[in-house]
Amino acid sequence: MVLSSVCFGSSGLFASAVMATGWSAPQVTAVRIWLAALVLVLVVGVFRRAGLRVARSEWPLLAGYALLGVVGIQLCYFLAVSRLPVGIALLLEYLSPVLVALWVRFVRGTRLPAAAWLGTALALTGLALVAQVWQGLRLDLLGLLAGLAAAVCSAGYFLLGEHAVSTRDPLGPVTLGMAGGAVLMLLVCPPWLVPGHTLGAATTFGGWHPPVWSLLVALALLGTVAAYLIGMSALRHLPPSVASVLALIEPVLAAAAAWALLGQSLTAAQLVGGVVLLAGALIVRLAGGRPRVEPGPLAEPVPTTGSA
Repeated sequence: MVLSSVCFGSSGLFASAVMATGWSAPQVTAVRIWLAALVLVLVVGVFRRAGLRVARSEWPLLAGYALLGVVGIQLCYFLAVSRLPVGIALLLEYLSPVLVALWVRFVRGTRLPAAAWLGTALALTGLALVAQVWQGLRLDLLGLLAGLAAAVCSAGYFLLGEHAVSTRDPLGPVTLGMAGGAVLMLLVCPPWLVPGHTLGAATTFGGWHPPVWSLLVALALLGTVAAYLIGMSALRHLPPSVASVLALIEPVLAAAAAWALLGQSLTAAQLVGGVVLLAGALIVRLAGGRPRVEPGPLAEPVPTTGSA
């Protein structure tokens, strides 16, 4: 789970460096998803072909998973990264456990323990500190909205993904969701809009100047394929309480790496807010537990892993 969090956290660093050369968030998202889908389909098609078989009743679930858990979360997150420091973008996305808890309470009508509400209050307080609301929301408004939208999509990813893997090998839904996301990205960003002529251009990544294409490949293989597969494998061996704690290192490592490699820093108030937000998210996760998934309507568990 630690390795998966490191892989997930690297995606914002790679994407931010690529977008600094003139790429847009939709262009980076499209190439990331296309490459990841290609790798996953080839691997599953060769070694686990049965995972690609889908019953007719599963198509709506997989379509929602592709829309929210693959396209929506990555597109919104990269849009946030293009306008905000990587660490703040990830902190905003980590409001997803709070959103899932609110869905469980007000949509399903399930009573939550007092600790869940305490965690929600802490997370919202941390968000206010990160956004520095007392100074008129100093964060870029579009970036802030994109980060919050990423949290909504992340909540949908967990709600739909938990149900999808309850009856089948996780590799199948991940691969099919990524393939569906690749098709959707053809509509959002057709291939001819990708600036292929800049693939060989040099980027600034810490003290190195790798070409754009190398960071895109790393983004697809390390920040997407490896992150998803390693994380899914870890969840088969760890209880959710342990996975929750380990997953919280993702925004911490990402913020530290962004400071070291990209020169992005946070104010003291934002650092304190980040700690408070993560503490609140952790309390919500531990208080919510992980309900057993029942057949039929979608179950709404509190999420137990990091971002996409």
